[in-house]
Amino acid sequence: MDDQGESQSGRGRGRAADFEVARVQGGVEVHGSLAELAFEEADPVRDFPSYRGQRNFPGLYWAATMLRHVGFQSWLERDHAISMDFDPRVTWFASQPFWLSWTSPEGVRLSHAPDYFARRADGSAVVVDCRPEARRSKARDLAEFAGTETACEAVGWGFRLVGEIDRVRVANLRRLAGFRHPRFAQARLEEVVEAAFAVPGPLVGQAVHVGDPILVLPVVFHLLWCGRLTTDLSRPLGDHSLVSRVEG
Repeated sequence: MDDQGESQSGRGRGRAADFEVARVQGGVEVHGSLAELAFEEADPVRDFPSYRGQRNFPGLYWAATMLRHVGFQSWLERDHAISMDFDPRVTWFASQPFWLSWTSPEGVRLSHAPDYFARRADGSAVVVDCRPEARRSKARDLAEFAGTETACEAVGWGFRLVGEIDRVRVANLRRLAGFRHPRFAQARLEEVVEAAFAVPGPLVGQAVHVGDPILVLPVVFHLLWCGRLTTDLSRPLGDHSLVSRVEG
């Protein structure tokens, strides 16, 4: 999972029993604890409304990791969905996965639906909230983030409060995401492409040696997305970007 632009909320101490949890599965609300409930295939606990004049941009992102759509409420959330989809450590992620409710030490009743739940290949889990740093000043929002982090810590999960991803990196990820669908996989051509980039070379120049770039480049981008080829995503992806095969 991409850590760029990450910011942690304040830490706290608490017990899992201090928090009430509700998820939705097949239109039915189920109550339990974070440790008991599974959230991988949970439905969003709230809708992603779209209306004239709204300031945020909701939508659906098709995740290649799970071969299904995931909702987002802003372009920032969409960018982090792309980042999780690109991350080989992430095996599943769901948006608006549950409602978390609790009473603060001051006696205030709080509830929060985090933006994402992600499961990693090693079995660990992380809950993600997306919020630009400039919009983290409200006391109630900070209390909700802190409480959510406390609940996650109580069950051994990670919590991340993330902001904007580096502009160059996210632009590259958006471009590669256009080739994430399995339809761009061509087994025979993939082997030839990987062999061509066994020696690092410029993206387009090396692709031209394989064949018609109109046919070859989509496969190159797909292999970059899948992690079978690699390049420096901290620099703008272009014709002369140095690309190499990932060994192993």
